[in-house]
Amino acid sequence: MDFETLANLTAVAAFLLAMGWLLAGSVMIKRWGREPSEIALVIGRRIGGVYLGIALLFFLSRSTNSTELVDLLSTTGLFINALLASLGIFEFIKHRVGPAIFISVLVEIFLLLGFGRLVLL
Repeated sequence: MDFETLANLTAVAAFLLAMGWLLAGSVMIKRWGREPSEIALVIGRRIGGVYLGIALLFFLSRSTNSTELVDLLSTTGLFINALLASLGIFEFIKHRVGPAIFISVLVEIFLLLGFGRLVLL
């Protein structure tokens, strides 16, 4: 998979997460088997803003010719997705979230493998 395809997929995934957290934080939290609190919703909306920024970053950089930028974004994407997948598994093991977390973990592993392939090339 080339960087442009992976950047587009990342932009779409981040945009969907952003909209979920910004517009339906309660649904996002309930999907993980927890009841939303006011502070969790505030934090979720702020995270939605971060995801929207990530979506824009990858969307705008999708057709770059800069090898350096592709390397930097791929390394960052690898790190972010490895951390998120690990945290999702950890929280499941600690019984803080339900099995629905594995939907997120599978997407993160898919992106992790894509960025890992680009980093190793």
